[in-house]
Amino acid sequence: MKLENYISDLLYRYDCVIVPNFGGFIANKKSAQLKNAIFTPPFKQVSFNSLLTENDGLLANYIAQTDKMPYKTAMNFIVFEVEKWINKLLKEDLELEGIGTLYSVNDSILFEPNNKINYLTESFGLDAVIANQIENQKQDLLKENTSLQIINQIETAPVLTLPKTKKKKNHLLKYAAIFLLGTATIALSVKTYHEKQNKAINLANSLEQQDIKTNQIQQATFVIDTPLPTIKLETSVFPKNYFVIAGAFRNENNAIKKVKELKTKGFNAQVVGKNKYDLTQVAFDSYSDLDEANLALQNIKSTVLKDAWLLVKE
Repeated sequence: MKLENYISDLLYRYDCVIVPNFGGFIANKKSAQLKNAIFTPPFKQVSFNSLLTENDGLLANYIAQTDKMPYKTAMNFIVFEVEKWINKLLKEDLELEGIGTLYSVNDSILFEPNNKINYLTESFGLDAVIANQIENQKQDLLKENTSLQIINQIETAPVLTLPKTKKKKNHLLKYAAIFLLGTATIALSVKTYHEKQNKAINLANSLEQQDIKTNQIQQATFVIDTPLPTIKLETSVFPKNYFVIAGAFRNENNAIKKVKELKTKGFNAQVVGKNKYDLTQVAFDSYSDLDEANLALQNIKSTVLKDAWLLVKE
């Protein structure tokens, strides 16, 4: 199996995998994101730090246990693979399957992660989802229906039919009566039109108010007549699951000495416990917040120990 396959396996369980004399692959947890109408589930963002070169035993022990070989043999395998990686980087890009691609630019190593694999086990089975835009045509439909109702009301308005008048001897009176009736007809038609138009507008407003009331009913909250008992909140201390690791030691006495040394420098140092490879881990300090832990990690890397890394305990 290739060296990158072992690294890939460990990235599912650990936040930092160091390849001795080469660099460390760091996996930072990222929250779900929405970008360009695409929902992305929580994931681990993999990055590369060429300064993390000191062997912590994690990779070599995993290879030794997986392939049932001595620890020294596993270390020789790592040295051989790293030498091949460096020689290839001098000529071309180095692609690590499932992890990403490394580039050598001006004596510096750049890294582009492979985002096709999500190393966060909590998001197993979750894929990116495209969010379809939903257009709200409610107001347009209301306006269109209102316009149709107004037109129908106008078209169905009653028409006043004048009875035929008998011939009268006085033509002057006849024309005067026709003029008055015509004026009354026009006035009545205009009045009828306005009444129908007002009814149609009122109908539209009524529909709109009814729709608003419906929304208000849907958004209504429940009112409980019987008062609920008072809830007493008890403040709890969040567990400190994030540790900035100063080193891992096979000899427990050396780990205790390291703790004393760090405490003299002002750190709240402690022994975290042994990892699966029976190495005693020593932390500069512990934190309950991931952001606070990352901030402390960067500060320690820049001022105290560049090979420090973050351990997360579930």
